[in-house]
Amino acid sequence: MDEAQARDVLKTAGLTAGAGREPELLAFGENAVFAVGELVVKVGREKALLARAARELGVAGWLAESGIPAVRAAETTPRLVDGHPVTLWHRLPGAVRPAGPADLASLLRRLHALPAPPVALPARDLLGGVERWLRLAGDAVDPADADYLRARRDAYAAEVAALTPHLPPGVVHGDALPRNVHVGPDGPVLVDLETVSADLREHDLVVMALSRDRYGLPAADYGSFVTAYGWDVRDWAGCTVLRGARETASCAWVSQHARADPKALAEFRRRVASLRDGDRKMRWHPF
Repeated sequence: MDEAQARDVLKTAGLTAGAGREPELLAFGENAVFAVGELVVKVGREKALLARAARELGVAGWLAESGIPAVRAAETTPRLVDGHPVTLWHRLPGAVRPAGPADLASLLRRLHALPAPPVALPARDLLGGVERWLRLAGDAVDPADADYLRARRDAYAAEVAALTPHLPPGVVHGDALPRNVHVGPDGPVLVDLETVSADLREHDLVVMALSRDRYGLPAADYGSFVTAYGWDVRDWAGCTVLRGARETASCAWVSQHARADPKALAEFRRRVASLRDGDRKMRWHPF
């Protein structure tokens, strides 16, 4: 699915901005995300994501009942339009400032304090998308690189399953980055709930450690995250394993864009090369 195809899905669903205006593309990753009037609409890449979309809407309802600041659903069930899951969300007020690591950490503390939800949540299948992303990449990526990532995925899957956590397991966001926090006039709000899971809380913390090591997050910003949360996941013996699994998934994730975007292909190759070379310090570019 490319942007044009996602826009066709919006038209088929009757979702238009009105007054001759086109829906505004906000993001294009696992979903194409559009601002459509007072709504935000997420268009999933394929029908296989329908169950996840339904679960995300259920999570949003539970978080609203629990008092957690998070994006709110405008419809409680997903639509299936031309084979694509479509979910509707209330558009948040404009941001008053960029979200920072401390904003994220404060929300995670509240999320991690929740009891088990009434919504059935899966484990955080960090590596489960690798095959799907590589399939979407097809022959745009070197088959040897794809096979390398599959082998790496299998090795890390076993190691992750054997980890002993430091924190009590429970609800996690699953993709805990400042970009998934929106700071509006009423404060920070969690967005992108599609990977909310029940698993090791460390999943939500290793993401920022990886941001420090791979994406150039300043040490002071990482320090503010640790201070606000109250613990540094790098002190945990399992951090290296979880980081390696996350790197594997992050590398494969980029591949799904490789067919349509030369920059994505170049970044994919850059990431694979650093993993093959064991270069833990090579900077990756956010995508």
